[in-house]
Amino acid sequence: MINRKSRDEIKRMRHAGHIVALVHQKMKEVVEPGISTKELDNIAMHIIKENRAVPTFLGYAGFPASICTSVNEQVVHGIPSEDVILKEGDIIAIDVGATYGGMVGDSAWSYRVGKVSDEIDKLMKVTEESLYAGIEQMCPGNVLDDISKAIEAVANREGYGIVRQYGGHGVGHEMHEDPFLFNYSVGDNTLIKSNVAIAIEPMLNLGGDDVVVSQEDGWTVSTKDGKPSAHFEHTVIATDDGPLITTKLMN
Repeated sequence: MINRKSRDEIKRMRHAGHIVALVHQKMKEVVEPGISTKELDNIAMHIIKENRAVPTFLGYAGFPASICTSVNEQVVHGIPSEDVILKEGDIIAIDVGATYGGMVGDSAWSYRVGKVSDEIDKLMKVTEESLYAGIEQMCPGNVLDDISKAIEAVANREGYGIVRQYGGHGVGHEMHEDPFLFNYSVGDNTLIKSNVAIAIEPMLNLGGDDVVVSQEDGWTVSTKDGKPSAHFEHTVIATDDGPLITTKLMN
């Protein structure tokens, strides 16, 4: 069942999203060669808690951290570790969730670690472009496949792989609600209604589509061919005035 959000629920989602955006604002400052992904997790945890919110990811299905840190060929669900030290030329996707007043904000962003190669730089720019192409379609009266097709068109234009097993999702009281949103067209004609909230999150690969889950930790998803991946995500609410991105800093 796809739930439409009340005015009060949207208000709390925007506050949760603001806290998520504060974390990403800080990540942009501190991501650099030499920092560990565990230190990034500690920083994120502090910001979330000092803003009277709860790290949504911590303990979710047993996940052991407050953010996901996925480096290079890792696509999503990377676990922060003291042993993972970022180095020049890496790309890291940081996924952040915060729950405030019982409502969730969820956003991921990919960051350059120092200077990256031209091909990684382009992958990041195109993946971010595909996110906003999808967001433009998040309007009442459209259908879910309009979002999927917009993301897929940008990926196909550049010949990038599209992660098939993971995608966007409804969000609100829970991190994962109905509906599931594919990042490629499957002909889903589910109508988008006003005040529906979806986390739109394209994951594009420099190589093929296929991904594998780590047998070691049971969480980390990586490209099967070992080539880099980028991940961008915003929580978006369909309104009569157009798409409302909740995971941005509020004025």
